[in-house]
Amino acid sequence: MLEQDGRRLVWISADLIAIDRTLTADVTTTIERALGPATVIVSATHTHSGPGGFVDSEAMGFAAVDRLARPVRGAIVTALVEAAKRADGRRLPARVGAASAEVPDVTRPRLAAAIDRELTVVKVSTPAGRPIAVIWNFAIHPTTLGARNLKLSGDVTGVAARAVEAALGVPALFVNGAVGDVSPRRHGREAMRDIGARLARAVEDLARRIEPRGASTLLTRTTRVPVGTAALSLRHCLGTWIPAALTLPLRSTFPSEASLTAVALGDVAWVTVPGELQSALGARIKAAGAGRWPHRFVAGLSNDYLGYFVERAEYERAVYVTCATLYGAEGGERLTEAAATLLRGLGSDQR
Repeated sequence: MLEQDGRRLVWISADLIAIDRTLTADVTTTIERALGPATVIVSATHTHSGPGGFVDSEAMGFAAVDRLARPVRGAIVTALVEAAKRADGRRLPARVGAASAEVPDVTRPRLAAAIDRELTVVKVSTPAGRPIAVIWNFAIHPTTLGARNLKLSGDVTGVAARAVEAALGVPALFVNGAVGDVSPRRHGREAMRDIGARLARAVEDLARRIEPRGASTLLTRTTRVPVGTAALSLRHCLGTWIPAALTLPLRSTFPSEASLTAVALGDVAWVTVPGELQSALGARIKAAGAGRWPHRFVAGLSNDYLGYFVERAEYERAVYVTCATLYGAEGGERLTEAAATLLRGLGSDQR
């Protein structure tokens, strides 16, 4: 939780496969009722070994072979809100700094295009320099355990976050990036431990090198953007022998617009994305803030889940990623341009 001059940001990360908009709405309403107006971001780490039963979306439930269980959902909402309340009760003066670095050889591409291997760490410290918390952003599917795992787990990013917290002695909030075409390089429990340890060391190294800045201005802005009409492409899901015109309309279960939130604090800025963005699109968003903020990142799987978003050229390939690209060849382009515009204009109406 960050607050400055009446502006309050509440950011919660949960070991869930995704966040649906009704969950975000429930959490936001409850937090604002208890703490007052705030910009609320709820991000899923995207672990595939998290709990089920919490999604209020029939479409997401069908895709995940899941079913809503009200007690589970209620418990998750309560836990997320209680985390925000605890953070509110522990507020103190703070400074913020950020750093970025490449982490090679822990991820691999799902598509032909290059992927983003940049790790960004944001460190929140007391004015005296004592760490309070770290936020770390990296694009990786937490799927090292595979489909046979039946135990609840944060997977590889959970391993890394716990190691960072043990080493630095402060909470470590993991936020996934433009993860649509990024998989872990290896799978299995040994890979989970090894990759998790490598990520943790990289986060710790950056965090220790960050010198928090002085007074930083907190900027936030949220907008809604049209993304088109959702539909499932049978050609992309079943094979190229199926005519491209054959689709399964999803307009009754998926919205035609998305909500994006941009935030800047000191030398770092980020934009939320309600789904899994291709790395190349994420790179375009980050480029929009170049020259103004030294460090930029995409906060994927935040506040809602609308599937995958890929570049127009990549959409022509019939693969798993494009099967789950529900807004067609133009959806990713629309979302990316809107996110880039939001980032470029951040603060223009708040100065």
